Amino acid sequence: MKKVTEYWQKFWKFLKKDSWASFAVTLLIAFIVIKFVFFPGLSLITGTSLPIVIVESCSMYHQDAGFENTFTSPIYGQYGINIGDTKGWDFPNGFAKGDLIFVVRAKNIEVGDVIIFHGGAANPLIHRVVETGETYSTKGDNYKTNSQQLVSELNIMEEQIIGKALFRIPFVGWAKLIFFESGRSPNEKGLC
Repeated sequence: MKKVTEYWQKFWKFLKKDSWASFAVTLLIAFIVIKFVFFPGLSLITGTSLPIVIVESCSMYHQDAGFENTFTSPIYGQYGINIGDTKGWDFPNGFAKGDLIFVVRAKNIEVGDVIIFHGGAANPLIHRVVETGETYSTKGDNYKTNSQQLVSELNIMEEQIIGKALFRIPFVGWAKLIFFESGRSPNEKGLC
């Protein structure tokens, strides 16, 4: 036991050194802890495989606060939803590209909830539920880019749903997105 304590003390002193080697080892340890302890633990607690997501598009962005302009789309009327129905909905001002969204297991999904689901694209979609039943339908809030529903937003099966958005932290996701912006098409680059 004494050797283990001595080894640990030497290792701790090494980590405290101001050197590139100790910096690299510290980064490696941080990566291992985040990847193999923090995220699995968070997944266990939240009940979803993706407890944290980053918004990668402007599909839920509100140019102006609230739902007023969003409801210029006739799609909501097709589902029998009017502006009065939005009172009490989560994310009344939408969210923007680069926002970090905390996700929990989706249970008791209702119209107005924001869900994360596999929609056939490379990355999951995060949109607002406009119809519930045996399957679900969603629509993005951005009235300029979402005048129509995607085929992938219709008839979403329970097993496609990853989780439900709980809260957001604005702009934090840009720490990751900034590295992928150069590979995007020109109309998808930048802020909303």
